Amino acid sequence: MSDKETVQKDVEHFGKSLNRLKDEIQKFIVGQDEVVSGTITCLLSAGHVLLEGVPGLGKTMLVTTLAKALELPFSRIQFTPDLMPADILGTNVIIEENGVKQFKFQRGPVFTNILLADEINRATPKTQSALLEAMQEKIVTVGNTTYELPKPFMVLATQNPLEMEGTYPLPEAQVDRFMFKLIVPFPTKDELHKIMERTTGAKDINITPVINGETIMAMRNLVRSMPVPSNVQDYALKILSATHPEGVDTPKEVKRYVRFGGSPRAAQAILLAGRVRALSEGRYALSFDDIKKVAKPALRHRLILNFEAEAEGIKPDDLLDTIIKNIKAE
Repeated sequence: MSDKETVQKDVEHFGKSLNRLKDEIQKFIVGQDEVVSGTITCLLSAGHVLLEGVPGLGKTMLVTTLAKALELPFSRIQFTPDLMPADILGTNVIIEENGVKQFKFQRGPVFTNILLADEINRATPKTQSALLEAMQEKIVTVGNTTYELPKPFMVLATQNPLEMEGTYPLPEAQVDRFMFKLIVPFPTKDELHKIMERTTGAKDINITPVINGETIMAMRNLVRSMPVPSNVQDYALKILSATHPEGVDTPKEVKRYVRFGGSPRAAQAILLAGRVRALSEGRYALSFDDIKKVAKPALRHRLILNFEAEAEGIKPDDLLDTIIKNIKAE
């Protein structure tokens, strides 16, 4: 079999596996197509996802349904103001064996493959920061010892809008570690009818594991092996540069309302997510349209707006729409 045939076979297998996972999730989750696709994209790009929406929209249910569709260990942490870092990472405890007392590390719930950080902005910044090292380096350091996390490892965090009482804004350094920020919208009338039918009826919906860890790692390797045309990469970097007030092609609206733009991690997120989108459509080539489709979820949480933007109700998505409209694909 030639290299071209091998790649084509891998691309077809990628698409089938992705669609099988999406179909399994949508047995229970009604609508939310963009949120479901974005979450799967982060999973296959080795990224983390931040889900934002008011209570009751199914953020937690989406994550638990995804976990059930994967043959992987799953942990859930309910973030509260009194949660401590040791409750997440684990701690050294004294144990006695054969009459001898010694310290032994008791692993916390972070030692899993799929981690749900539920209502992450309910905990204090000290506790939120416990995930920083785990999310970036996939390791945990306690005392003088470093422990590796299982592979694959993914954090799916939910949060309520920051204007609600009893929340703590995530530090910029931690927000930047999330590959995507996905906004969970309120369901339409038709979707509400389907939700009522699925959740208040007598019929149970069983979610079956359809993908294992080995398959996910193979899919991630295929994503990273896809070549990126230099002009497409340049287009992604132009979009990133345009989020900075001092950028060469920055629109006047961005210069007026943005304090700081996206980091290099944003460009990495755009290129990886664009590859997943291309592969999901059976293409082993990244296009300008792929970049456009993934730019907003990769950048919306990385724009730091100034006071004038907040006073006038300007949202990051508004500015990103302007950027994508102004930056020409060449």
